[in-house]
Amino acid sequence: MDSKAFDLEQEPASLRERYGKNGFGQAALAACRLVEAGVRFVTISLGGWDTHGKNFETLSKRLLPQLDQTLSALIENLADRGRLNETLVYCAGEFGRTPKINKNSGRDHWARSMAAVLAGGGLKAGYVHGSTDGQGMGAANEPCTPDDISATIFHCLGINPHQELITPSARPIQLFREGKVIEKLLA
Repeated sequence: MDSKAFDLEQEPASLRERYGKNGFGQAALAACRLVEAGVRFVTISLGGWDTHGKNFETLSKRLLPQLDQTLSALIENLADRGRLNETLVYCAGEFGRTPKINKNSGRDHWARSMAAVLAGGGLKAGYVHGSTDGQGMGAANEPCTPDDISATIFHCLGINPHQELITPSARPIQLFREGKVIEKLLA
């Protein structure tokens, strides 16, 4: 890999601005450049989502504007560079948040429902899969699990999600025991 991939000054100032002049935005731009340089797997993160207090203030003033700006810039830029169809973008947290607000104007951990954004990499564009009930308490239709999403990602990468690996001690281990490819997501 060419170390010039990390030189964001090679990009126009307007594009650097489009991603956001913050650590997350510039990391996403670097991720795009790394993909162009041939790197096959890149991870970036934006912390601070554990909003047990001041949920709405934290989301509206800091987290959501930054995520919206950066994620849309990344997807748009990958598409403009002809890389989106071969690059899978995955954006999710580790779990959902409670539909009900706690006494600290926050939301707590909630595993029954959550959202993820997937773009490119052999997936349908603009497709929404599943929904929650009216209160956001759980899946209303087309439920899927994190294992299902992972199995779908593996499928898009050309890896059989049900492949069995053998450990050095001859113990068989499946990549995903429960996960099923979500066929409706595939382009």
